[in-house]
Formats: sequence, structure tokens, C-alpha cells
Amino acid sequence: MNDTVIGNSADAGLTHLQNYINGSCSDASGSGGQDIFNPATGQNSARVTFSTVEDVDTAVKAASAAFLTWSEVSPIKRARLMNRLLGLMQDRKEELAIAITVEHGKVLSDALGEVERGIDIVEFACGIPQLLKGDFSDQVSTGMDNWTMRQPLGVVAGVTPFNFPVMVPSWMFPIAIACGNTFILKPSPTDPTPSLMIADLIKEAGFPDGVFNVIQGDKVSVDALLDHPDVMALSFVGSTPVANAIYQRGAANGKRVQALGGAKNHMVVMPDADIDKAIDGLIGAAYGSAGERCMAISVAVLVGDAADKVVPALKQRAENLCIGSGIVPTSEMGPIVTEAARQRILSYINSGAEEGADLLVDGREFSVEGHENGFFLGATLFDNVTPEMKIYREEIFGPVLVCVRVDTLEEAIELVNAHEFGNGVSCYTRNGGVARTFHRKIQVGMVGINVPIPVPMAWQGFGGWKKSLFGDMHAYGEEGVRFYTKQKSIMQRWPEDMEDGAEFAMPVAK
Repeated sequence: MNDTVIGNSADAGLTHLQNYINGSCSDASGSGGQDIFNPATGQNSARVTFSTVEDVDTAVKAASAAFLTWSEVSPIKRARLMNRLLGLMQDRKEELAIAITVEHGKVLSDALGEVERGIDIVEFACGIPQLLKGDFSDQVSTGMDNWTMRQPLGVVAGVTPFNFPVMVPSWMFPIAIACGNTFILKPSPTDPTPSLMIADLIKEAGFPDGVFNVIQGDKVSVDALLDHPDVMALSFVGSTPVANAIYQRGAANGKRVQALGGAKNHMVVMPDADIDKAIDGLIGAAYGSAGERCMAISVAVLVGDAADKVVPALKQRAENLCIGSGIVPTSEMGPIVTEAARQRILSYINSGAEEGADLLVDGREFSVEGHENGFFLGATLFDNVTPEMKIYREEIFGPVLVCVRVDTLEEAIELVNAHEFGNGVSCYTRNGGVARTFHRKIQVGMVGINVPIPVPMAWQGFGGWKKSLFGDMHAYGEEGVRFYTKQKSIMQRWPEDMEDGAEFAMPVAK
């Protein structure tokens, strides 16, 4: 990794993670900061200092200056640079994945999958010349033509969460930059190293300085981006309360905002489903990445006699899940990202037990030999959960799966639709009619039929409904192109086709 990005801290010899502005590193000037840990060992490995409003202004000025020339670069030249970045990310994907695992904790195979999904969007952005094409209408009126074009917004920003430190930023910056904008990334302070590695790769690919910038920080930095008059749009992924607050503040400042919030994703298992496949889907989707995914399945809705087939097998599989350091190839689930997050999840498990749910698998006392200081929890499984319980209503964001029993498909659909979140949902069935009814009636933005985690591909777009998304455009895909550009409509005619005299009536086609 380029040593312009990461320096050495005088504090206890820790690695010091810096800002990346206008093509080089700079120390954040704030007084606050955050230690970075390896979740598998509990060891403090680095420290990040938070930026001030002045630091954010410096980044915005650099991005604004770069925008003047970058926005005039032809789309095909932007695409060629993006293609270089694509090759570099493919070459360095293992390095990126290791950095994710060391700071986040997820198993290495999962981290590699995250990087590859991010690479998919970089590859999609390589097609920007086609994606920016406008529409043309010849002779809309005598001697007059009308066409549309899409132009970049200016300086845009992304505020991203800890759980996907490569993939979620990749939902934003490749399309934003390919469209001709310049970009400021404010990553999570929990695992910021991958974002700085991406900055290195962007520089190595040949992008001009100032096109991509990284600001380390907390709420002060986010508010500064939302309030800055030269930041034209901001994309966010995180919890619903923060997403709502960001949307309101950004909209009040006249910005375009795309704020993706929380989730409580359900999987409906019908009696006719392939039960073994449904159990495989539930185990992987509930406990993969320790449940720290916005698309994790956290509620199993078991219809009719499917419950008595699914629950015992789920219990057995959860009890035998291989949990350990994410670097160890045999691990199926790694640690929780921080001790604070671990304590929060523990409080939810305690709440579920106190409210009367059946705690079939209790992960509270789990530890890994040799990693006793790591932030580990075991897989946890509840049965006979009701909609009034806290563990059903709220997003836990941990390795906790709750089972709700219903009698019919109609009850299952009503249950899912009544929840305030509408991010992702899945239905396991062999019946085409059931599948069609489900995907048409369900009030959720992303739907899987026998697919446990229905994350759309790079060209389709990602986004939920209800309190899972604030804003009217989904992330990446053609929706991303629309978000990071503004449409201009041009009507044109020439003097030889113009009639003499002023026209005072509303123009109409002639």
C-alpha cells in the first residue's frame, strides 16, 4: 500500500489512518478519534483522528477544483480510467479482503465476495458512454428538434457503514465519478483501511488528484458535508434513525439525498418448500457475517407444518456452526465487529428471553479458545416469537434468528407488510402461483424466490421500501446514473425555420 495514505502514529506506535485529499495524505485536525481493533483478538491495531469542519471544507475545495476539468473529460476517457481501476481491484482483491477481515471480522471468503460485488459495479461503470446517452426527437414541431442529455452534479459525497467497507462505497463512487462528478467518501471509523486502499488504487489507475477524496470522521464531518453549499448530493447507508436525520438535513439544504436505512428481513417458508434448501438458506443468511448485514435474514416465518420440520434442524445447525477467526479457512462465522456492538446484541437476547420467546440456542456465553479477548457471540435461535416482542420489532444486526409461526400464506404476507422496514424478503416454495402472489403483494423493495439474500446485480439497483430508504432513487445501476446526474432538455431551431413576429400564446406543435 502507498505510504502516502497511512503514516505512523506517535500514540503507542499505532498505525495512524489519515485523510486522503487531492491525491495525498493529510492529518485530520480534530481532537477526537477512535481506536481500531481486530475483532478476533480484541487487540488495538490502529487509530483514526476525526476531521473538523475545516478539514471537510479543504476536501470540498479540492473536489470542486478537480470537477472543473474532470467534468469536461469525455465519457470514453473516464471509462478507460475506470477500466484500469477494474483491473487493479481484480489484481488486489485478496489484499482488500484481508484488510476487511482484520478490521471487520467477517470470514475471508465472505470478504472476498464483498470485494467481488464491489468490482461488479466498477465494471458496470465502465459502460458509462452508453449509460449517459440521451434521447432525441426529430421535428417535434416544424423545423424544431428536442433532445435530452445528462450532466454531472458537481461534488458529491458518500457516508458508508462498517459492515461493507469496500462494497458499499463501490455502490457510489464508480458511477458518481464515471458520470463526471468528483467524490468525497466518509467511511466508518471502525474499519477505514479499505477505503484508503481504494484511494491508492484510484491514484494508481491514473485518475486526476481531487476526483476521489477520503475524510475520516464522525457526525461532525457528516453534518459538514450536509451543510456545505458546494456538496450537491449525498448517499448514505446505515441505521434508519440516522438515515432519516440525514435525509431531512440534506433536503433542507437543497441537496439530493439517497439514505438507505435499517432492515428486518423475513424469510417465509411454505409447507411445500424444499426444507433442506430452506434450512441452508436460513443458516447462511442469518449467521453469515455474524448477521451484520442489512440483507441478513433475521426472521423465519414458518407457515403451517413447515415449522415442525424447520425448527429442529435449524437448532442442530446453529449449535454446530463453526465460529472462529475470520482468517481461519474453516470458520463459517467470525466475531462481532466491536465490543460495544456485542453488548448491544446481548441486550436483545436478554430481552427476548425475558419477553417469553423460546431460546433454543443461546450464544451469550460463547468463546473461542485462544481468542478469549475477541468479540465473539455464538449463533442464537428463538422460537415462538410474536410481533409485539422487541426482538421482532427492532433490527438486532447480529447472529440472532427469530422464528414466527403462522398458518397461511396470507398471514405471512400480512405480517411482513405490517413491519415498518421493507428492505429485503424471501419466500421458499415449489408453487409458482404462491411465488407470483408473494412477489406481487409483498411491500418490500427486494424480493427473493428461493433466494435467501436477494441483492440485485450491478445493473439492477439496490434499495428498500418504507423506513428502509429515504429518497426516491435506489443505489447503483441505472438508478445510480440518474442520482448522480441531472437531465437537461434542449429544443433547437434555426432562423430559416422561424416565423416572423412575436408569439404570445403558449407554444404548441405545428
